[in-house]
Amino acid sequence: MKKHNFSAGPCILPQSVLLKASEAVMDLDNSGLSLIEISHRSKAFVDIMENARALVLELLGLEGKGYKALFLQGGASTQFLMVALNLLEKRAGYLNTGTWADKAIKEAQIYDDIYEVASSKGANYNYIPKGYTIPEDYDYFHCTSNNTIFGTQMKSFPDSPIPMVCDMSSDIFSRTLDFTKFDLIYAGAQKNMGPAGTTLVVVKEDILGKVSRKIPSMMDYKLHISKGSMYNTPPVFAVYTSMLTLEWLKEKGGIAAIEKENEKKAQLMYSEIDLNPLFKGFAAKEDRSTMNATFTLENENLKETFETMLKEAGINGLNGHRSVGGYRASMYNALPLDSVKVVVEVMSELERKG
Repeated sequence: MKKHNFSAGPCILPQSVLLKASEAVMDLDNSGLSLIEISHRSKAFVDIMENARALVLELLGLEGKGYKALFLQGGASTQFLMVALNLLEKRAGYLNTGTWADKAIKEAQIYDDIYEVASSKGANYNYIPKGYTIPEDYDYFHCTSNNTIFGTQMKSFPDSPIPMVCDMSSDIFSRTLDFTKFDLIYAGAQKNMGPAGTTLVVVKEDILGKVSRKIPSMMDYKLHISKGSMYNTPPVFAVYTSMLTLEWLKEKGGIAAIEKENEKKAQLMYSEIDLNPLFKGFAAKEDRSTMNATFTLENENLKETFETMLKEAGINGLNGHRSVGGYRASMYNALPLDSVKVVVEVMSELERKG
């Protein structure tokens, strides 16, 4: 039976990408060599890296605008530290909207004074704070665009008077934005872009080189830019698969095209949550994530029946995070609308049986 994969990450990837990536593991472009055996300094892989980086800037509309794309290791969690190392001189402002934003704050606090410009922690992160002020004398402002665990998403971004840094790990490439508003974007690959193992960083070069501290080589954005993301051996499979996914997205019509599909999936899912009396959404309606719909079952006596029905329908990865409980439907770019229809039908059937 086909599985409908709602895993929050590592997440579903396009079938065509998985097929080509698996073929490359055995034989890359009829070279007689495996992708994961060739030298990362070979022309074949250098071309892959350069194509992946170019596709990032093209899809985000950042070509020729002073930005560089990097594929690094260490996950988005390492970026919590790298951002501070490269940009923090005196003080920075952070918007605390979820678990990962909170962790980013704690990592940055190792180095200097970090100020929370606003937080929704007191409400278990079920909304996005608004109406806050970003101090003009800070080094940068950090926000998290989508909160996977709690199912909230920033629908708009402030006009920051200082460089704006954004963790877009769980909604990168999913919706159209003016990406020039951001001076640094980072994202783990394993939501909308590829398998776990590489992290995308898109940075405007002119914000770098302004801190007085010495930066360790592996943590220095300027060094990684100068080496074309090849300062050390890159995660070749993750980069290659990310390149394939970006090519797939471009062929579909880019971010604008996939945004329309994502909106259809989210609308269908949230309509059922709101109309079905057996379920209740967790996040504030105006801040609901297009990527991650979080909800609970109102009658715990139906839990076993519901989960049996989900299993019989081939639905995988719908359980919510322990911080919220209930269920979480992660609807990343590669998830088909048909999979959402299956979940909605199961929810409707549970109500009919109710």
